[in-house]
Amino acid sequence: MPMKNPPHPGRTIKNTCLEPLELSVTAAATHLGVARHTLSRLLNGQAGISPQMAIRLEMAGWSNAETWTRLQANYELAQARQHADQINVKRYEPV
Repeated sequence: MPMKNPPHPGRTIKNTCLEPLELSVTAAATHLGVARHTLSRLLNGQAGISPQMAIRLEMAGWSNAETWTRLQANYELAQARQHADQINVKRYEPV
């Protein structure tokens, strides 16, 4: 069963990848080949994990790209469900 309000995937990266390795944002960004600002936005929940970033995380040895993209999709779906009452669609009934 999916979580109703999963944490942003950036927090997972910070807690399970950077902190245990005592990596700074700057060092991790350099290793991943991205700008520090790009990684910082992700870690702070201001950006999502792109497919390219998921591959970078996988290549660094931090889980696999499918896991990262699944975490991102689950997060986005949970966020959208919080506003589902604003979507005006009725169930389709064939005539």
